[in-house]
Amino acid sequence: MRNFHRSPKRDRGSARRDTEYTFFSADEGAQFRAQVREAFAEQRLEVTVHAGTVSDNAGRQFGLHNLAALCHQEPRGRKWWPHLIRGHVSRLMQVVDGPSPLEFLAPEQFLARLRPWVVERDFLKPNADRYVHARAVAPGLCEILALDLHESVMTLPDTALAPLGDIIDLRARALTNLRALPVESHTILQGPEEMHFEVVTGDSFFTASRVLAVNELAQELTGRRLGPDGALVTMPNRHHLAFRRLDTVRNTALIPTLYGMAVFAAVNFEGAVGPISPDVYWWHEDTLTQLVRQDDEGPPFLDNIEFKTLQVQIASHNASRDL
Repeated sequence: MRNFHRSPKRDRGSARRDTEYTFFSADEGAQFRAQVREAFAEQRLEVTVHAGTVSDNAGRQFGLHNLAALCHQEPRGRKWWPHLIRGHVSRLMQVVDGPSPLEFLAPEQFLARLRPWVVERDFLKPNADRYVHARAVAPGLCEILALDLHESVMTLPDTALAPLGDIIDLRARALTNLRALPVESHTILQGPEEMHFEVVTGDSFFTASRVLAVNELAQELTGRRLGPDGALVTMPNRHHLAFRRLDTVRNTALIPTLYGMAVFAAVNFEGAVGPISPDVYWWHEDTLTQLVRQDDEGPPFLDNIEFKTLQVQIASHNASRDL
């Protein structure tokens, strides 16, 4: 099986780790936060730097995880961090201090940029009460409506959506927009025992959110919509989506593929920009069922009667084929 991309390491694994970002050493974490403080100061904003956020005197907080992951993944190493951090902070302050898109976008322009966005449920904390429209899509994951600003995303609380109409109609428009996004990159990862699965990657913040329209995505990429057995899917971060069509007759590598996708998910979740989930799911009848849970709270492979039945059917077909 081909090696999946790992972010470059900047020190020895034996070095003491940063308590917030374990992909950093303690020294790297300290250097990163010092450069973040300096970049904000250059924007004439004094901030207090915490483990995973910065805050200013006005009570505003800005998360640092995605910027930290971006620095960690930078192939040119620490010498390039100041450039990345300054650029990120500059763009952030332009968005924060500039006019809101809600003020200058015409209604049709607003609707054209509307997308459903799959995020970790914790992403909404501590303002979850402002996103009553959020819809659970899997354990720990939810879908909210957001504006695609190309270089950034603006989440939309209920108060911003209310003047535009019914939430059901807005979500339908957002899904239509999501389906129309171009596929930036598509590859097929293959391995032993007929293991293979489709991988979609892109700079779009909504690449992984296409799991909400994976049926249409499969049609676009493979020429066939997903059948009644559904698909294995994983979306480790906002820029990666992987899926494998399930078919009782055609599939002969269900378990190897499940393991392969679990490895892919784990590798592309750790230290990623915009992390979503390291787990693998079964997409079936527009529902995501968790199959692989990569944490320390229990067995990694979860029992699901329906999926076990599908496994038996595929195994039975494979046995009869080999006779």
